[in-house]
Order: sequence, then C-alpha cells, then structure tokens
Amino acid sequence: MREIKSQTKTVRELFANTKYNLDYYQREYVWQSEHVKELIGDLTDAFSSNYEPDQTRPEVSNYTHYFLGSIVICEKDDKRFIIDGQQRLTTLTLLLIYLDRWLGEEHERSPLPPLIFSESYGEESYNLDIPERTSIMDSLRSDEKFFSIKEQPESIQNIKLRYEDIKGCFELPEAHALLHFVDWLLGKVYLVEITAYDDLNAYTIFETMNDRGLSLTPTAMLRGYLLSNIEDTECRNKAIEIWRKQVALLQTIGNGEDSDAIKAWLRSQYLEISTDFEQIGSEFHRWVRNRSGKLGLTSRTAFSNFIEDNFKFYSDWYYQLRKASKELTPGLESIYYNAQNNFTLQYPILLSMLHPNDTKEDILSKIWIGATFLDILIHRCIWNFEDTSQREMVDSMCSVILKIRNRNCSELSDILYAWLKAEVKHFDNNSMFSLHGRNKRKIHLILARMMDYVEIQSGNDSGYSEYMKTGKNGYEVQHIWANSPERYLDDFPHGFEFEAYRNRIGGLLLLPKGTAANHGDLSYVEKLNYYANQHLLTASLHEKTYEVNHGFQQFIENSSLPFQPHSEFKKVDLDRRQELYMELAKQIWDPERLKNSHSYIQEIINESRNRSNSEPTELTHDSIRELVPMERREYYETQYKNKVSGFYNRVAKLRDLVKETEWTRTLTLKFQRDYCGFYFGRKPVFGVNLYGSPRFCIWITREEASQFSDQCEFEAYYPQATYAIYPMSATLDTLHPILEFAYKKHRGY
Repeated sequence: MREIKSQTKTVRELFANTKYNLDYYQREYVWQSEHVKELIGDLTDAFSSNYEPDQTRPEVSNYTHYFLGSIVICEKDDKRFIIDGQQRLTTLTLLLIYLDRWLGEEHERSPLPPLIFSESYGEESYNLDIPERTSIMDSLRSDEKFFSIKEQPESIQNIKLRYEDIKGCFELPEAHALLHFVDWLLGKVYLVEITAYDDLNAYTIFETMNDRGLSLTPTAMLRGYLLSNIEDTECRNKAIEIWRKQVALLQTIGNGEDSDAIKAWLRSQYLEISTDFEQIGSEFHRWVRNRSGKLGLTSRTAFSNFIEDNFKFYSDWYYQLRKASKELTPGLESIYYNAQNNFTLQYPILLSMLHPNDTKEDILSKIWIGATFLDILIHRCIWNFEDTSQREMVDSMCSVILKIRNRNCSELSDILYAWLKAEVKHFDNNSMFSLHGRNKRKIHLILARMMDYVEIQSGNDSGYSEYMKTGKNGYEVQHIWANSPERYLDDFPHGFEFEAYRNRIGGLLLLPKGTAANHGDLSYVEKLNYYANQHLLTASLHEKTYEVNHGFQQFIENSSLPFQPHSEFKKVDLDRRQELYMELAKQIWDPERLKNSHSYIQEIINESRNRSNSEPTELTHDSIRELVPMERREYYETQYKNKVSGFYNRVAKLRDLVKETEWTRTLTLKFQRDYCGFYFGRKPVFGVNLYGSPRFCIWITREEASQFSDQCEFEAYYPQATYAIYPMSATLDTLHPILEFAYKKHRGY
C-alpha cells in the first residue's frame, strides 16, 4: 500500500495539461447559487483588497495568497480520479471558461485554454474529463444556445445555471483589472492536493471530507462505501446507474426522499432492536458499514446484489407507497389515510412485509393488510386520546416489524388480527370521545371517514378527498348545539358541564366552511332543514332522509346501525348520536376485515389487472361488468336487477365507439353511482345514465344540445349537472356528431 501524499498547488499547477476523472462514488455537481456566489465573492474580495488601478501586472506577484481548501485525488490505472473537491473544481472550470471568453473579447491572447482543455493525439478534451458534460461545456465555451436542460441530468442542469450565476455576480473594481485578476487567480490562489493510490485509502479519505459549503450526505457516503467494495468494472457501472436512477426517481417526490427511502428500507429489513431505529436515522452509512456481516455484505458479489436487487426493489416500492400517501389510490386508500394522520412509521412497517421474490399480487395484498392494520390501530389510539407520534409509537412498531418481516399473506392476517385483538385500546373504552384543543384535525378526519363510509355504503360516490379539505372551499368541524348554555339549563345547570358535553363527537358535524357564520347561533330546529340537504351522515338527523333515499335505507338495514331522526336535540339525543358514531367507528375500523381480507384483496388484484390491461380483448357485457368496482357492481345488480344487463351492453357499445375513434388516448372510463362516464381529466364528457332506465348523457349546454335537435332530440336537460339526456333508443350513429362535439369541446378544440 503506497503512502498518502499532499502537495500545495496553484490553480495553474492544478489544471495545466492535467486530466481529472470522476470516481465511481462521486455524486452529481450539486452546488446552488449561494455556493457559487460565496466562492466568487470571496475571490473578488480578496483580489480587490490588493489591487490598485496604477499597478502593473508584474506587481501582482506581491499580492497576498488565497487558500481555497483541499481536494483529494486517487491515482490508479494511469488516471487521476477526483475523490473530494468535484464541486470546487467544476466551479473553477466554469470561472475559467467565463474569464477566457471575456479575455478573448478584449485581448488577443488568453493564458486560460490549456487550463480548460488539452489535446492528445489530435483529439481535444476537457481537463475535467467527464464525457456526459462535454456538450454543455462546448456550449458555454462557444456561447451557442444549448438544447433544453429540463430533461438533462442534475449535473448538466446545474452547470448551465451556475455559469449564468457567475456571469451575473462576477465584478471587478474596473474592467482594466481583468488581466491582473487572471494572473492573481492562476498564481496566488492555492489548494492542497491530497493523493491516494488505492481505493481503500481513497474511500477512507472521502468519508471524512466535506466539500466547501455542502456536506456529504449519508446517501452519498453509503453509495461510496458500497461501490468501493465492487471490484468488477461492469458490475460497478451497472450499480452506479441503478443508484443514480433510483435516487433521481425518489427526489421527484421531494427533497430528502432518497435518504428517507434508505432509512425505511434498512429499518424494514435489518432492524433487530429498537436502538437500531435511531442509529439508522442518524448515520445509516456508518450503521451499514459497522454491521456489514449481519447484512450479508461478505463478498464483492453481495455488495452488487445489495444495490441491484435489494436497494432497487425496496426503493421502487417506497416510491409507490409515497405516491399512494399523496393521493387516493384504489386498494391503497389506507396508506393515504395514515399519511393524513402523519404516521410516517408506516413506510418501514409496510416494506418489512415485502420480499423481492414476491409477485406483484402478493405485494399488493400484503400492503393492503398492513396499511389496514395501521389504519385501525391509529384510530383506536386517537379515540382513546393516545399519542400516535413516532416518539410514542416507535418501540411497539419495531416489535411489529420483527413479527411480520417477510411473512406470507395468511400469516400476516393472523398475526396482525391477533395483535389488534390483544390490544387494550378499543372504541368501547371511551364512550365520551370528544373535541379538545389538540385533536380538532383528527376529529375532522374521523368525521370525513364516517361521512364517506355512509355515502359509499348507500351507493353514492366517495367524497373523502373533498370532506378532508380545510380552507375557504373546504369543510370544518361544527357543533350541533349553539354556544348558548342558557338554552339547556334543564339538562346542564352548570356551564362547564354543557361545554364538555357539547364537545362530544356525537354533537359534532362536518359542514362546508362558512356555515357557522350563517347558522351557528340558530337553534337546532331552525338548522334542521339545512342539515337535511347535506351529506347523508348530517342529513340523517332529519326524518325525510329516511323516506326518500332508498340506498341509505338499504344500508341501515344491512348494517343494523342505530340511525334515527331527531326532531329535537337534547342531552338524550346527543347520547344516542354518540352511540351511533361509536358503532360507526367500530364498523369502519373492524379487525374482522383482516380475517376476511381475501375478498378485498381479490378486488385490488382485479382492479390492478384492469389498470395494467388498458382494454379487454373483447368489449362485451361480461368484460364491462368485470371493470365495474365490486361495491358498485353489487349495488347496480341489487337495485336495478334485470335493467343492469342492458346497461352493460350499452356501455360496451359506447366503449367500442370510443375505441374506434381513438378517443381512448385521452378519455378514461369511470363508473359512478348514477352513470358511467368517459372522462377527460376530471371532467365527464359523455356516458350512460343508470338512474331508472338507462339513457345516454352528454355534458353540453342546453343551447348546444338544441343545435343538434335535427339529428337527435334530447328528452331532458339537467342544468345543475350540465348534461343533456338522450333516449336509450337513440343509435350511436345519430349520437356520434354530438359525442364528437362534446369530445372536442372538452379537449379545447
């Protein structure tokens, strides 16, 4: 093993006819504006403190030195690889290009080209020899417009942007000082070059060094450690590419997601005791190195597989979990619900169940089981006023990880079901669950889930994404009782008793924002008619809801929930409403769902297959029926019985037309409660109405529908829904011009 050497060099000595390559564990060029501006500012300030307008260039030799830090180089295979200092060397190269262009405009000769590029055997290449950057460097040198950088790697984007920063921030005391500055930069600015001669020494230095202004991240350190242990060049290059692509993918979610993904992966697969959780969270690169044997990193091949198989698999699924946490995804809704409650522990827990050999169907099934378990557990804790923060839950969740790691679906269901059955936290334990100063958002989310559950079970569409919103166009938690204790003296002689009872969840509703200002001080009787026109959970306070809504009636019959109207709302009424909400909670978050998970999971698998196969081979009655979500299918076939067959056939024919016209490229088929529709984005374009006898519906204005009356007369128009109704007897040939008009309208043609 050769010694490590260090040598002080000027910028000229560092760059003159010397080629530098990037070693395999180097990260991208990531400096931001503030780093470049700081460096340029430091250099120009140091120069200006020496410069006088009447000085000659030889007098620059008397200027003070400026130390720019150290860089680390590894010499191997007759090449010089940058271990630490890439950010500064790249930025200095950009500065040299900028100065060379400026000198070229004002002086005949520039001393800078040999420091930027050099020629060997008739071929010119940059001294900072990184092939993927050649095009952008050529563009900067020639001042030619570079093609769009939006789809380019991070380094290319940053090189272009940081060059613009240099152009914008570089200032000298006067234009005549340019040659003086170049002489000073090349001869008076020093760096210490530390040179190692093997990978082991190089990586050891790399791990202990920081670039100016931007510390090495644990992700970069782990990458360096893993790659330094892969000797085969082909395997190493493959691992580099996988790592780069995965990190780039994770960073599309947000800043720091690559680090969070690695923490979740390591905790899910390798955590043994609860203290591992914190150590992985603080310095996971050191944790991996110190436990390399336990992690199976005992051979060069093992290091390759660690990246190619494990890191890629778990980072891919972390990405999918994070996507599902940001928007409702069929089959993965519980991940979204858990994220709404800020339960970040779900990611290592869900990943702990997965194995690279699992089929996609197994993975989706496992995720559903695990996320549903967490959803139930979280809401039991909230109902019992227990903290669900990471600080409070980490020990018990580490125990969960150890119990469920790499189990099959059947084992997972049994283990997590038993866990919930053994838990002492149940909804029955707290019959007085109520609003207090710190749980308003959680109450909001619980009421949103209850509202959504009642709507879906009654045959309506899910509205959770709207109910959970806050702000101007969102919803807010409101009290049924106005804050007027004098109205309830018969039940509550003391004001504090009234306030405590008023805050119980049975006395709360989730209503559109601003309702309190218009109705908050009204008596219950005065508000009752307003409640009747809200979503079903609120409308259930009014007796007419039980008369006109058949789907709701069917839900009550099937669920045996104690719904009842309340013509007045006194203490006893609030008690009954409290009981209703508690029973609702027990149904929504019922552990039996884990024991009966097969039907739910099969539905997830079917929907996944439907999404992956954009079109069935044949568009028939049966293939359309299979596309309908299970709960909707049951509702249709229970409510409409014989009529539903005609509905499926009509949808199949309409879908045939859409396929023939190639509208399927921009239209998505969605099934709603009263119609199935083809959507452009979130807007319906046309479809088949299912309320009563199936009929066609087209989303155009009444005036637009009237323009086509000669071809096909519409039989009704619904101004609130903004669609025209056409008879089912209408042929698709006669409807085609109207459908095409609606399509082009929504496409903006």
